[in-house]
Amino acid sequence: MRILRQLSGDHRSVAMILVVPSAVITLLYFMFQNAPHRPGTPSPFDNACLIMLGVFPLIVMFLITSITMQRERVSGTLERILTTPLRRLDLLAAYGTAFSIAAAAQATLACVVSFWLLGLDTAGSPALVFAIAIVNAILGVGLGLLCSAFARTEFQAVQFMPVVIAPQLLLCGIIVPREALPEWFKWISNALPASYALEALREVGAHPDLTGTAARDIAVVVGFAVVALGLAAATLRRRTP
Repeated sequence: MRILRQLSGDHRSVAMILVVPSAVITLLYFMFQNAPHRPGTPSPFDNACLIMLGVFPLIVMFLITSITMQRERVSGTLERILTTPLRRLDLLAAYGTAFSIAAAAQATLACVVSFWLLGLDTAGSPALVFAIAIVNAILGVGLGLLCSAFARTEFQAVQFMPVVIAPQLLLCGIIVPREALPEWFKWISNALPASYALEALREVGAHPDLTGTAARDIAVVVGFAVVALGLAAATLRRRTP
């Protein structure tokens, strides 16, 4: 609860988590409002919005989590907590839960704006899109906790962004379809969680029911998040260098 109180008191972080994703999605709506598309195919806005609902939770929660954890370390709060008998995994689970609540608020607002205000249309249930957005946000939390263990300053935490997030965005199929990538890029893409997150969203966008591919992809993303949390607990230093 302490982390949630800190986040709620930081108006810039609140704006980053809640306002920015919905504002960008609204901007996309007006950008694609008059864009032509073939009858019977999803509109350009529907395609772009689905991608944003997957990308934004991952990026924003990665940044917020890694920076906030580094602040906890620099202020000495994290070190004091680690002197107690509390296990590192329990500590990171508590932090992860707090950040995941913030992620759920972000996904809720973004989905409400997308579906009920801007008319996003998907063949599958909006609830599935919402669930995938939350899973992606939790993945961002897990990766942020892991990377924060290796950073010594907030600037170093931000520097992990191009190392951890950028390759996933380049190879997950947003820019070039994964099947069109060179063979060795395909292998790398298959090892990145964002590839499965985007594929799951596209499956929901194209099919009225939950497909086996979408269920597998969601499970893979959840698995990546759990592994990231476990690695973060294993690498968390009890003392700040």
